[in-house]
Amino acid sequence: MLGNFLIGLREGLEATLVVSILIAYLVKTDRRHLLPKVWLGVGFAVVVSLGFGALLTFGPKGLSFTAQEAIGGSLSILAVGLVTWMIFWMAGASRTLAGDLRRQVDAGANDSWSLPLIAALAVGREGLETALFIWAASQAAAAQGGSTSGPLLGALLGLLVAVALGYALYAGAVRINLGKFFATTGVFLMLVAAGVLSYGVHDLQEAGILPGLNTLAYDVSATIPPAGVLGTLLKGIFNFSPATTVLEAVVWVAYVAIVGTLFIRKVRRKAPTTAKPAAQSAVVSA
Repeated sequence: MLGNFLIGLREGLEATLVVSILIAYLVKTDRRHLLPKVWLGVGFAVVVSLGFGALLTFGPKGLSFTAQEAIGGSLSILAVGLVTWMIFWMAGASRTLAGDLRRQVDAGANDSWSLPLIAALAVGREGLETALFIWAASQAAAAQGGSTSGPLLGALLGLLVAVALGYALYAGAVRINLGKFFATTGVFLMLVAAGVLSYGVHDLQEAGILPGLNTLAYDVSATIPPAGVLGTLLKGIFNFSPATTVLEAVVWVAYVAIVGTLFIRKVRRKAPTTAKPAAQSAVVSA
């Protein structure tokens, strides 16, 4: 639940921030009559995201085992790609998000579809990413004989907390440093994404698309039983498998090493420009 809670929290907070900034700017500029258009875009994005989640859940039913593994592995890798892009994007965009959105609103002031489109794209992007990543996590849990309710419940709780936090930011009740928040959660999400990537590779190995299914890098099942407390926690949070193939291990290490190095460099480059925490923490009320 923890890993998926963080996914729901982070993705939900990104979408909630955009909506909060749009609403706050429209209220402050005395354009409340445009608020229904924002909610129209939000509602459309939510419906599309739910439909996408349903398609992922019920679409592969009836396919052969090989086809299901091939689709599952490919979508897991796609989910990792989207989450990785999101991690880097928010690391750089959190500081300028409010100003960018205000400019978009002003530029499309005479276009009746600009506000619904901005809201729909922002919420829809996060919704589709969340649906895909949570589906991949649920598939991984089911493949290990676990329940899929844990990932779903964790994601739902994360989304609810994100909505509550977004409202609190809009109301001025709390102030957080968004740069630090997204940098900290980004490190944790990289480890979660690495596990999903490794699981996706395993799916493709089972489908026969990638080699090395029976070539293990290590097998610590006797020390860390998959059904034990530690094995369950590691699997649930990081998609850790006690019996890991060489290719899975190589992919995991390569992802963490490359993405982690690039992310740390990006965060450090942004550090000198984030010396004004008030500008970051009060992004919604700005």
